[in-house]
Amino acid sequence: MSIDAMKTREVAAVPPPGTAPSKKRAPQGHRRLLTRRDRLTLGLMAGVPTILHVTLVWVTALASIALAFTTWDGIGFDAIKWVGLDNFQELFTNNPQFWPAVEHNVIWFVVLILIPTPLGLFLAVQLDKKIRFSRIYQTAFFLPVVVSLAVTGFVWQLIYNPDTGLINSIIGANRPGHYIDWIGDPHLNLWAILVAACWRHTGYMMILYLAGLKGVDPSLREASSLDGANEWQTFKNVIFPTLRPTNTVVLVVTIIEALRAFDLVFVFNKGAQGTELLSILITNNIIGESSRIGYGSAIAVVLLVISLVVIIPYLISTFRKERRA
Repeated sequence: MSIDAMKTREVAAVPPPGTAPSKKRAPQGHRRLLTRRDRLTLGLMAGVPTILHVTLVWVTALASIALAFTTWDGIGFDAIKWVGLDNFQELFTNNPQFWPAVEHNVIWFVVLILIPTPLGLFLAVQLDKKIRFSRIYQTAFFLPVVVSLAVTGFVWQLIYNPDTGLINSIIGANRPGHYIDWIGDPHLNLWAILVAACWRHTGYMMILYLAGLKGVDPSLREASSLDGANEWQTFKNVIFPTLRPTNTVVLVVTIIEALRAFDLVFVFNKGAQGTELLSILITNNIIGESSRIGYGSAIAVVLLVISLVVIIPYLISTFRKERRA
């Protein structure tokens, strides 16, 4: 290479005056995606609900189990005394309200599974046919589920009013000497409350079955119609067997609804005169005038055990299906 060419190269390499020489940035590692403020926000969003859940659900549940073996009036922790299984022995042998309450919970479940569940399935099948105004019908039938149970109880109290209620006015039982006390009569009040519970539960079942029907493969209906099956045969032999997962969910939900029934009964007559339930007994013993927290916790433990007998097999079957999938 000539001397003139080398000089030309050196001049070209010198930057023009007034411009700073460019600096290459050294390669850096991964940038932090979350700032300190983002981590603090996420920590609060995840931590606060977790703390509330653990405190209000798990801590209280474990405390109830521990208190079930004690006697306590709720005034001072020094008053807590260990009594072992005495609360359960008294509950099973000396409480005249316990077994009627268990019977009423069983009746509650049987009525919910026999009346609103088939009715909800029927409504779901009809709405799945894409009839006109189906959205309006869905909203109307599902509205009782959205409304608070306390509000539902107040509405049905007006309907059952012996003097100005809708039912007595229709059947002519709102005159002196002909009154029907739907709430005060121990032979009628439980069934009257169950009517209100069925009215609400029907919409719940309708939505569950409607969601199940939306997941049915349309080719199954087409194949059944090509085989010459009518609508009832298609539903009985093709559609209903595919709703087995939905039926499992419906069964578990209905059992839970029957066990945790409280709001309607408490609004109507606070669980007196033939409407005793396990949830009512728990409330009356823990926050009632007697304030027998240990005894009420024993009833809560019984209710918890009954619930777990239903929930645990359902969870086991669900986890097995997920593993197979």
